[in-house]
This record gives sequence, structure tokens and C-alpha cells, in this order.
Amino acid sequence: MATFLLKTEPGTFSYDDLVRDGRCTWDGVTNPAALQAIRSMKKGDEAMIYHTGDEKAVVGLAKVTRAAYEDPARPGLNDRGEPKFAVVDLSPLRAVKSPLTLADIKADKRFTAFALVKQGRLSVMPVPDALAKAIREKTGL
Repeated sequence: MATFLLKTEPGTFSYDDLVRDGRCTWDGVTNPAALQAIRSMKKGDEAMIYHTGDEKAVVGLAKVTRAAYEDPARPGLNDRGEPKFAVVDLSPLRAVKSPLTLADIKADKRFTAFALVKQGRLSVMPVPDALAKAIREKTGL
């Protein structure tokens, strides 16, 4: 099972919205690196939900309930036969006990090379196992 971090503006779609709805299709991603991460997501993988904006914190955990597939609103394949605009379906697992802020992540040397720190505008990224474990410990997940 892999772990990913998905960024969202809570005013647009928050972790609480995911809990309320019970599921969602994670769409709207256009960055090539973020799309590559989405295309690699499999059913059963987990996704840490990170609120951008004023919060800037990991706030919840979700499970991938459907692996990457072609966005019905933007169909088409790339030159490798993959969905040009991939999406995944998610369901909520649990909220964090203690949000982990970007400031706290940046203060921890283990995260120096993490995409959240190095590529601040990237909206979807894999979380290496050691860092996923550290985030789980710090948030109570």
C-alpha cells in the first residue's frame, strides 16, 4: 500500500466535505507531475489530505476506492495510452488527532527533500514510507 498527499483549498473542498459526502472523485489536477502521481494510485492506497490556504496542514486520511481512471469530464489518452487527465475515487478514513502544519514539517529535517517542501505548488505527491510513518506519528493517524 502506497501513501500520497493530496492538497485542497478547504473553502473549495475540505476533509469535512469528504466526510459529509462519504466519497468523492479527486479531479481538477493538471500539473504533469501531479497527474503522474495520480496515475500511479491503486485501490487500497491511502491519501493524506492537506488543507492549503490559511491552514497549511495535514488534516485527514482517505482511502483510494477506485484506482486512477480517465476523467469523464476531460476524456482522452496520452501518448503512452494513459488517461491524459486522471482521477481517483476516495472515501474518508479518519481525521487527524492533531493537524500537522507546514511550519512543523519544514522544521523537521527528515522532510527536507519531501515534495511538499521542495515543490510547494505540487498538488498531489507520493509520500515515502518513512515520512508517511512520521506524519502518522505526529498527527495521531
